[in-house]
Amino acid sequence: MINAHTGLMEALTVGQVAETFGVTVRTLHHYDEVGLLHPSERTPAGYRLYTGEDLQRLSTIVVYRRLDFSLEEIGELLDADGAEVIDHLRRQRDEIRARLAQMSDLVDAIDRRLEAAMTDRPATTEDLKELFGDGYSEEYQAEAQERWGDTDTWAQSQARTKHMTKDQWAEVKVEMETFETDLGAAVRAGTPVDGEAAAALAERHRASIERYYDCTHEFQVCLAQMYLSDQRFTEHYEQIEPGTAQWLHDAIVANAAPHAD
Repeated sequence: MINAHTGLMEALTVGQVAETFGVTVRTLHHYDEVGLLHPSERTPAGYRLYTGEDLQRLSTIVVYRRLDFSLEEIGELLDADGAEVIDHLRRQRDEIRARLAQMSDLVDAIDRRLEAAMTDRPATTEDLKELFGDGYSEEYQAEAQERWGDTDTWAQSQARTKHMTKDQWAEVKVEMETFETDLGAAVRAGTPVDGEAAAALAERHRASIERYYDCTHEFQVCLAQMYLSDQRFTEHYEQIEPGTAQWLHDAIVANAAPHAD
């Protein structure tokens, strides 16, 4: 504490020093016992007081301790001349820099492990909402489970998607967007539903379904019927290009015909 009248550091009690410098009273007593830091004055009642010089010495001790110096090393430094102090500090600085480099490498290794762990973990509901936005609906997921939850197809779908990561779902999104872009272009161009280009799109559609469960041509036709009967699916495809729901349905049906029993 600085005296407002003299501008000099006032002598402090052990308790005041402990509070000011963040050290314990026990530590100060230990420094006194080992001869590292003695309070230079005492009150009339015999209480020890630390002078301004004592506190400057303590400040140096605190810095050295934070640098992980031993008390013996600190004592040698405090008693050494300027050249010895500089030489010792330079050696200690080199050691600390080497330690920091090791810690930096350790942090990088932990970051790599963390990134790998985060990448490999199964995608959460929040991840899917972030990726697909309005295209992901928990209500639809619940409805789908209610309708097909007791089927082998549902079980197969759950098993295949259970461990899919966010990156894998991102690939699904890109695949879906690319397919729908090509689908819209085919509809705008008036591509025949029974031609090779339409058949290729129908097979891409079926392959995208098989990411989740086995999809025969017959089952794909059932899905295509739903694109016309379920307004939600119809509206989705119509947003791509007017007439897309019907075109995709017809292309799937035409592609399945040669595979019918």
